Amino acid sequence: MPQHLTSKGNRRRKQIMDYAAQEFARNGYHQTSVSDIVNGLGVGKGVFYWYFESKDMLLREVLAEAQRDLRRVQRQAIADEPDPLHRIAVAIQASFAWLASNLHLFLLMEQAKVDEQFASLVRQGEETAIADALPHVKAGMDAGLIRRDDPVVIAYAILGVTSSLARLMIVERGEDPHKVAATAIAFCLSGITAKKVLPAPVSTCRK
Repeated sequence: MPQHLTSKGNRRRKQIMDYAAQEFARNGYHQTSVSDIVNGLGVGKGVFYWYFESKDMLLREVLAEAQRDLRRVQRQAIADEPDPLHRIAVAIQASFAWLASNLHLFLLMEQAKVDEQFASLVRQGEETAIADALPHVKAGMDAGLIRRDDPVVIAYAILGVTSSLARLMIVERGEDPHKVAATAIAFCLSGITAKKVLPAPVSTCRK
């Protein structure tokens, strides 16, 4: 990518990334060519290669940006939550809200998981998500809200439940993300809370 882009250049770069992400998710990364992307946008290949060295680099940028955006949404959602258990619930809710608005990006990440070229990038994103969740899990344990167990296992369990429900219930079955989020929250919190601790309710009403 050029080191210094104008505002117009940044908009063009984002346009290419957004369009390519939709095409990759719809048709598959390997089935979508650079020609498909530039023809769809009505620009020349020179424009593409000004911003991206290759199609490979483009997908890596799309995946990395999607992971950053999801992380940003989660952090903003929990910023004012003092209760660690409630922070976990709100983060799950925020994740499903992001998914509802970015189904194509979630699909793309699911596809990348099983592609040896890009699987490591998705794993890095998952490891970052676990690192983000761990302080809240540990804080919940210290406060007596979450049962004492291996915090890494608990963090991975939460990620596994939310990811699987998102893929099976929303992407494949088209269920309401808000209802699935409520189920995921109830399931995860009931599984990790300490004895006699009741999880704080989380509103799943659409804003």
